Amino acid sequence: MESIVPETPLEGGLLGRVHYWFACLFVLGWTGVVAAGLFVQFALGQQPCPLCVVQRMFMLLAATGAAYIVRTALAHGAVTGRDYMTGWGLALVAVAAGSFASWRRAVLHVLPGGGGRGGEVLGLHLDVWAWVLFQASAVAVGIVLASAHATADRAVPTAGPGPHRAAGLLALWLLGLVVAVSVAAVFLQEGFHWVLPDDPRRYEFFHDLRILGG
Repeated sequence: MESIVPETPLEGGLLGRVHYWFACLFVLGWTGVVAAGLFVQFALGQQPCPLCVVQRMFMLLAATGAAYIVRTALAHGAVTGRDYMTGWGLALVAVAAGSFASWRRAVLHVLPGGGGRGGEVLGLHLDVWAWVLFQASAVAVGIVLASAHATADRAVPTAGPGPHRAAGLLALWLLGLVVAVSVAAVFLQEGFHWVLPDDPRRYEFFHDLRILGG
């Protein structure tokens, strides 16, 4: 059977390459946002509240949806319409749920007794920026889905060494690394308890074991 994997990037078509690169950037973008949150947590000592952790979860789920498309392209050299719908459908559900979580977290900063926490960037709280990014991602995913039928079943230039394959592998490996660190971070915060504290001030895992001054 003749392989559908193209010998040159041009065989995939411009729109197919744009869709593939967008999926890679989508994965890298949300992975970078979560990585920045982990930096704030461990380097600056600002532990996330339960709603912040929920936001991170939906960010990683959104990235996972796009990662499914990238992984399919790397494995098979082409992406079917069903694969597009599965990947971007998961991403769309994740950004919709994440948008609600970030909106709820931002509202707590303006309600009396809400007890706002965390820093600001360019005058907006981080939760507001998360809401903006979720909203922008929902629009972007909608646009991609509207044109996905034109690229379904077309070859993607991912065979052999090259920037397309390198970008895809980089996106997948970084996402896996950030997911692993995020899971470990939540475990350290929660320790051996069923729920996260509403206002975390310490790592319960270290506190329970009475190590590292926790």
